[in-house]
Amino acid sequence: MIHRIWLSFILIAFIATCYQALWGGQPGGFEAVMTAVTSMAQLSVEIALGLIGVLAFWLGIFQVAERSGLVDKLARVLSPLLRRIMPDIPARHPALGSITMNMAANILGLDNAATPFGIKAMQDMQSLNSQADTITNSQILFLVLNTSSVTLFPIAVFLYRAEQGAVQPTDVFIPILLATSASTLSGLVVTAMVQKINLFNRIILLYLSLAFALLAAVVVYFSSIAASELANQSSILANGLLFTFIVVVLVAGHRRGLNTYELFVEGAKKGFEVAISLIPFLLAMLIAIGMLRASGVLDALASGLAAVAAGLGMDTRFVDGLPTALMKPLSGSGARALMIETMQHHGADSFAGRLASVLQGSTETTFYVLAVYLGAVGIKHARYAVACCLAADIAGITAAIGVSYWFFG
Repeated sequence: MIHRIWLSFILIAFIATCYQALWGGQPGGFEAVMTAVTSMAQLSVEIALGLIGVLAFWLGIFQVAERSGLVDKLARVLSPLLRRIMPDIPARHPALGSITMNMAANILGLDNAATPFGIKAMQDMQSLNSQADTITNSQILFLVLNTSSVTLFPIAVFLYRAEQGAVQPTDVFIPILLATSASTLSGLVVTAMVQKINLFNRIILLYLSLAFALLAAVVVYFSSIAASELANQSSILANGLLFTFIVVVLVAGHRRGLNTYELFVEGAKKGFEVAISLIPFLLAMLIAIGMLRASGVLDALASGLAAVAAGLGMDTRFVDGLPTALMKPLSGSGARALMIETMQHHGADSFAGRLASVLQGSTETTFYVLAVYLGAVGIKHARYAVACCLAADIAGITAAIGVSYWFFG
């Protein structure tokens, strides 16, 4: 599936560029696309090199956490749920612990920690894979949960809104929570239907009920905090929990009589190897995305959607925020730039500015996540993973538009 999408991106970009050069009066389109190729090639190396330190650090901490038994204890908390939605993972397998850590980091909005934990989870699940080049059911569901993951603390969105002069930068907090929850739930349901997982199982329903109760509690608590303090409180809580986890891991390892320093270094070495191995996969995907963007296809798609909405008599204000939605599955930095551009052009407190912010926080960079996680374990055949991930993205985008009209009119 991935190779077909990759080739489709390039072919669509080529056809669009040829059309613009021959009939659109824009012969410079070829140069723009090739400039994008060079830029994306450099970016792929920069991303991989930038991940080296983060991967090395967190894989080092994770090595200590595993040997100290903490990961196993944490995995037991979610094991009843994970065993039912990922039945091909045996009880007490290391993958359960790394999946748990990845999900916790995503929920707290700690991307730098989530990626190393996610790569470790993919590697642990890969040890159970009888066909090394083909993705398993558990890995597919894990990717869907990652690309649609609920984030309780979208701190970066708040900061960008503040920089652009929003009166209340955090007024998009609850809409983002609702939209990203819809994305995750839809991704889970679609994947469960394909994999024939019974979501009405008693244990699964219990965990889902607890998750929604926690989400409601978070919404109520943070709704009571002054808007000016919300981002600060979110940041303190998330990073405080993370720092506490690091200390607990090292102390637990020391109490078990382990040489935490040597274990950390042993785990950190793997970070260098993993980061370098990602470059070819990132290179392939980012170049295709860069071509698609430079060819003007995304802008044309947004214009077409606006025309359809107008023809149906719908309110077309949402179209001004769509570039962020269309770019988000392809490029996180591109979507961030489009969100900022939308706020600059329309105003941070305009409907378009707020919608772009909600869209930015409601879904993940699907193709980046796929490139990194599949590349980390050398998987070439993604089966229906892309379709399920995009289904979650569509649900998140639709929910983001709906709640933005609800909250901001």
